[in-house]
Amino acid sequence: MTDTAAPSYAPSYVDPARPPRRKWRLVRGVWKLLVAIKDALVLIAMLLFFGLIFAALNSRPGTAAIKDGALVLDLNGSIVEQPEEQAAFAALSGQPAARQFRLRDVVRAIDTARTDARVKVLVLDLDSFGGAYPAALGEVGDALARVRASGKPVLAYATAYTDGGYRLAANASEIWVNPLGGTIFMGPGGNQLYYKGLIDKLGVNAHVYRVGRYKSFVEPYTRADQSEDARAASTALYGTLFAQWREAIAKARPKAQIAQFMSAPDKVILAANGNIAQANLRAGIVDKLGDRTAFGRRVAEYAGTDDKKPAGNYATIKYDAWVKANPLPTGGDAIGVLTIAGEIVDGEGGPGKAAGKTIEKAVLDGLAKKTLKALVVRVDSPGGSVMASEQIRLAILEAKRQKLPVVVSMGGLAASGGYWVSTPADVIFAEPGTITGSIGIFGIVPTFEATLAKIGVTSDGVKTTPLSGQPDITGGTTPMFDAIAQSGIENGYREFVSRVAASRKMTPARVDEIGQGRVWDGGTARQIGLVDRFGTLQDAIDEAAKRAKLDPAKVHAEYLEKKPGFLAAIVQDFGGDDADDDASGGDAFAHVAADRRQMLARAVGDMKRLATSGSIQARCLECGGMGPTTADVGDARLLDLLLARIGF
Repeated sequence: MTDTAAPSYAPSYVDPARPPRRKWRLVRGVWKLLVAIKDALVLIAMLLFFGLIFAALNSRPGTAAIKDGALVLDLNGSIVEQPEEQAAFAALSGQPAARQFRLRDVVRAIDTARTDARVKVLVLDLDSFGGAYPAALGEVGDALARVRASGKPVLAYATAYTDGGYRLAANASEIWVNPLGGTIFMGPGGNQLYYKGLIDKLGVNAHVYRVGRYKSFVEPYTRADQSEDARAASTALYGTLFAQWREAIAKARPKAQIAQFMSAPDKVILAANGNIAQANLRAGIVDKLGDRTAFGRRVAEYAGTDDKKPAGNYATIKYDAWVKANPLPTGGDAIGVLTIAGEIVDGEGGPGKAAGKTIEKAVLDGLAKKTLKALVVRVDSPGGSVMASEQIRLAILEAKRQKLPVVVSMGGLAASGGYWVSTPADVIFAEPGTITGSIGIFGIVPTFEATLAKIGVTSDGVKTTPLSGQPDITGGTTPMFDAIAQSGIENGYREFVSRVAASRKMTPARVDEIGQGRVWDGGTARQIGLVDRFGTLQDAIDEAAKRAKLDPAKVHAEYLEKKPGFLAAIVQDFGGDDADDDASGGDAFAHVAADRRQMLARAVGDMKRLATSGSIQARCLECGGMGPTTADVGDARLLDLLLARIGF
């Protein structure tokens, strides 16, 4: 009998290191799904990208013919010398940056509208106006006054006017305000935030090295209140600029009873039973009360309307389209115009920041073409890095070495580093409302030894020299380092004084007397010799042409600026005012709330700057109190990020 092997039902051997086949199938399936999702997202992003390009190119202002109507200046942002470059697709985040209008474009748009028959009426929409420095407000206001004097109507509208907004509106033929809104004038000034108490609680040690009795930029980090010297300087500056504001309003609207709204606004408003708009009307501050529909009907009387559209519509000429249809002249010899706008910083940067390396390159590249007949330096800066300021100054001196006349035109402000870069000028123009001076420098080094000690962290190590590891942010500075740093700051101040003395033909002692970090208005600066003449940028260009022995009527300005990148140019076109947008700026209380948010954003930015500042600075503190109400774009984004982190 033959033995036959019985079938085996024992389980076969399974390698424990090898996953089951079904798991592999699951992993492969998940991977394929993830790859498909990735490919889909890439495809969507590409479609979105090219769709935005297509939309921007097809909605570019200026491509359509300009038709008769009302030129609308919807100033839903601030007026600045040089707008910052908006990051590509920033608007897609849901929180686009506030718009910035280039001063020279606004003035050119107004001046060309005055003589163009297609513009039947000029409309100022100031509901969301973000402000400007006094000199810029004066220049725009003067342009509006010229239109009004020509007989062409200028109509202004807002739910509530800010002080800066009313400085412009005062030049209108008719000022309208919403019946449920109304205007309360605040005047310049207000509280500045001081961080000394917070710094002490955190254990931060702010080592300050400074020269200048009035150099108050460091005070928020070293004091809990304003020093008497800083208070006296600010009082004088704000008082002068406020007096100029009142004089401008009185000239434009002599019947407006502004004084009572300044001295006793409560009595005026209570007498109107709390109706601010009605109180404005009674005082002659505004001419008409009405909502946007009523205002639109009034504009339509001049500009025409389309009966097929909703009530209150009127024929409109968009601002961006008008600016593109009226470009800068290009005929004749070239006068180079170098713009130094915003904080002066080291390295490279885009528009709205005065980056030393970028501006140096712009000057040298412009001079290398050998086509410039003169150089005009337009300054609108509160200062910043001393190293970058000197880098820019040396680049401007290269123009003088090539025998080109150099004329400086100060805009809203040219203080601290902004004055440093002005010293090569043959002649300096400013406006009465220009903020300038602040000849002084400082440095701040924060150390955190006390902060770390609160959580039980200390530092120690071997030092081969007395300066090893200095400045030590974890262990503090030494008396030797402090002495060297202060000596360096004092030497930098002497350099500043010597440059000003040589430029202005003064003795160093006289410059030191009017220096010390004190800020001056343009009128006083002219009296004490820091500026030569009053005038606009165009006046400076004309003067540069004359010094080059050219006819001012036969030259053109060639702006030595870094051109926006491809994506930035598309974003600028895509985000123009051709998108129909009727957002209201809110009443007077909404404006106050917005101002407080901007203050908070600046506070967050100040703390960041304390922690990251790494160079000797020539910067002005008081200058910010009279400028645009919108915070720095970076400060606003930092605040948004902080609020998002804590759940607001």
